[in-house]
Amino acid sequence: MELRTRVSTALKEAMKAKEADRLSTLRLITAAIKDRDIAARGDGKDEGVGDDVVLAIMGKMVKQRQESAKIYEEAGRLELAQDELSEIKTIEDFLPRQLGEDEAAAAIESAIVEVDASSIRDMGKVMAVLKGKYTGQMDFGKTGPMVKEKLG
Repeated sequence: MELRTRVSTALKEAMKAKEADRLSTLRLITAAIKDRDIAARGDGKDEGVGDDVVLAIMGKMVKQRQESAKIYEEAGRLELAQDELSEIKTIEDFLPRQLGEDEAAAAIESAIVEVDASSIRDMGKVMAVLKGKYTGQMDFGKTGPMVKEKLG
């Protein structure tokens, strides 16, 4: 099932079950997707964005909430940090399982072989392959330095 459809179905279920917190988070996801659809229409795409873009949107939302939760915890605002963490759980329901460190290393090795990368100049090609195959499953902020280390 398309990711957008899964979010819409979950939104309706949350409304019926009167789950206010989950409903709020699902509405934020839907709004972010619609914003990206509108931007895509400006670029001449009538059908809206695909699952890869939706995964990227959700990944960004998780990262933002992780940063906010950390800031709230440092400031002693534990109730706000807890709210952020519950939003992360709701968003992660739609994301594919994250690759473990060993799996990520294997994926990087595979991508390096696939593009026949030999130096740091090939890093962009390797990252493009990884983003194409593992969007939503890898934290590319951590993956970049790993690729750099392998190629450097």
